[in-house]
Amino acid sequence: MASHALFADRALLEKEIRDLQVPIRLEPDIQTALTPLPIGRRTVGNRFAIHPMEGCDGTLDGAPDELTFRRWARFGGGGAGLLWGEAVAIDPDARANTRQLLISEANLLSLERMIALARSEHGPASDFLVGLQLTHSGRWSYPTPLVMFHDPALRNNGRIITDAELDRLQDLYVTATLRARDIGVDFIDIKQCHRYLLSEMLAAKTRPGKYGGSLENRTRFVRELLARLAAEAPDLILGSRMNFFDGAPYRKNATTGVGEPVPGATENYLELDEAVEALRMFRAAGLQLVNVTAGCPYFNPHVGRPADKEPPDGYGAPEPQLAGVARHFELAEAAQRACPGLPVVGTGYSYLRQYAIEAGEANLRDGRVSLVGMGRGAIAYPDFARDVEVDRKMDKKKVCITVSYCTTLMRAKGNELGQYAAGCAPRDPVYGKLLQEIQKKERELARAKDSPGASVKTT
Repeated sequence: MASHALFADRALLEKEIRDLQVPIRLEPDIQTALTPLPIGRRTVGNRFAIHPMEGCDGTLDGAPDELTFRRWARFGGGGAGLLWGEAVAIDPDARANTRQLLISEANLLSLERMIALARSEHGPASDFLVGLQLTHSGRWSYPTPLVMFHDPALRNNGRIITDAELDRLQDLYVTATLRARDIGVDFIDIKQCHRYLLSEMLAAKTRPGKYGGSLENRTRFVRELLARLAAEAPDLILGSRMNFFDGAPYRKNATTGVGEPVPGATENYLELDEAVEALRMFRAAGLQLVNVTAGCPYFNPHVGRPADKEPPDGYGAPEPQLAGVARHFELAEAAQRACPGLPVVGTGYSYLRQYAIEAGEANLRDGRVSLVGMGRGAIAYPDFARDVEVDRKMDKKKVCITVSYCTTLMRAKGNELGQYAAGCAPRDPVYGKLLQEIQKKERELARAKDSPGASVKTT
């Protein structure tokens, strides 16, 4: 069923859920989502979280720029109790694109101002928690990939990082954490998701040495890092956004346009049972907050981001989108059941449009999750939590419509900065203009290629 019809009527959506037999429940009486929750030694004011959503809008040096400040102000003022700040690279060589934020000494004052702006827009409150996601992009580092292992089913098979380099990398994470603490964050995220470096480490089953093979080895780096951070930054909440299911790489079928698994993949993909066991290990090592997610935006975007329109480098969905939403809910529930006292942030809500918060309320009441996270949905609708607090519902005219234009912008590199800023083109004219610029360039390039005898230089 076309999504515009599916989400226009609650009865149709609930019938589709029943027909697919997926474990999604809607609860329109919003109560639990508006209650506080203890996290570490702190308390968050409500159960709404904004996921770490990059805008690819920093300076070439990795400092926040005009659109970065604008985005953080909107997130801060949007009413969510927990702002899970986006990925900031721990080293210049660890960045995923030319405009990703970098937590260098030179950028600390501007990053501090960015965090202070979000707090100011939220208003005076001790129950508003702000964090930063500390990342090494690994296989997806720009311009030089660095990998845990080679996989014939994946591109970007760069140089394999050595155990000695990983030992030294711990020091960079500690330095970045102390810098984050000093500029005013409440928590940090040791990023272990979406197949960036530490996520790939969790799946490095065939890698030799102390960081590969057994699950004990694959969790060693983060367990040791958690212990160091607990000793050196005891007042910080220690969190991690973590894959609980990687999924195999997919590609577009040339005939149908639908995604299909890429043949020849290795066994280096994380499954739920090992992810749950790893979570227990991390919890014992000092983890205080987890954000559950899945997949990789580069090789199986349907897993992480169920959508009605695929991104430009994607493929048609190989499963009903609601099945992907349900998978996210089940992964978060597995984490919550494994560690009942651990605050767990759930994912997968944006596809449900205005019913996202009702699914979140149901999951909260059913003990499947502790906080409801919004990613693409918050880019489109940063003040969703304010509206829910007042009206007990989301405005259907402001929700994400999952057409992947934010990803289209993120994938676009053809400007003087080597990266377009990413945001919601349908809901925000700032990004609508950028999308039009990209589309105009694509049309001009297509016309030039079609011209007789034309010689076209592409970038």
